[in-house]
Amino acid sequence: MTKEITLTTWPLPAPEKLEGKHVLISRLNPDEDIDDLYEVSHAKPEYNVLWKYMHYGPFRDKKEMYEWMVGLKDSSDPLFYTVFSKQLNKRVGMYAIMNVEPNDGRVELGSIWYSPLVQKTIVNSEATFLFLSYLFDELKYRRVEWKCDDENEASKYAAVRLGFSYEGLFRQHMVVKGKNRDTAWFAMLDSEWPERKGDFERYFANPGLSLTKLHGKQEHSLPKDQL
Repeated sequence: MTKEITLTTWPLPAPEKLEGKHVLISRLNPDEDIDDLYEVSHAKPEYNVLWKYMHYGPFRDKKEMYEWMVGLKDSSDPLFYTVFSKQLNKRVGMYAIMNVEPNDGRVELGSIWYSPLVQKTIVNSEATFLFLSYLFDELKYRRVEWKCDDENEASKYAAVRLGFSYEGLFRQHMVVKGKNRDTAWFAMLDSEWPERKGDFERYFANPGLSLTKLHGKQEHSLPKDQL
């Protein structure tokens, strides 16, 4: 049965801050953010790998990264944020709300990167949970998307782990750093959110649990060769 839609437009998302137990998410402020973000993403040569699938980076020096951040500051779509780790007491990555379609209640979470210092920690789980809670619970959006380079296995795994469903592959979707990019497409719907939210809450209460397994059917939402 087709669900009747009562809203004709949705508010533009623009949270100033989102805060959880482990992270504080704030609007990008180049002057305040540059020192931490440059350090956690460029301090060691091996950190350069985090930029492999991004449209930008790594940067030659702090000045170049700062100028890039200044160019993002006033953007309304994408709308950029920094993620602050309370445990490390520093900013450890960036996140964006993007491709906002207020007439359809549809939005994407993307341009996400984290320092290797916090990869595979609770930081991304809580940050994504805070954005999803804001978009679904507060703004009542119908659909939140997650897209990534099809070669980026870590991002595809993260999408499944965080409760997004795989929807297909957009071949030669864009050009990134002079190469064709096939884009893997994921999404979560408002009808799915209450169950996913409960999974997140159980996971946060007991981080020893597997968030992927808590989501149940999400274990099989990618083709077997992409799990």
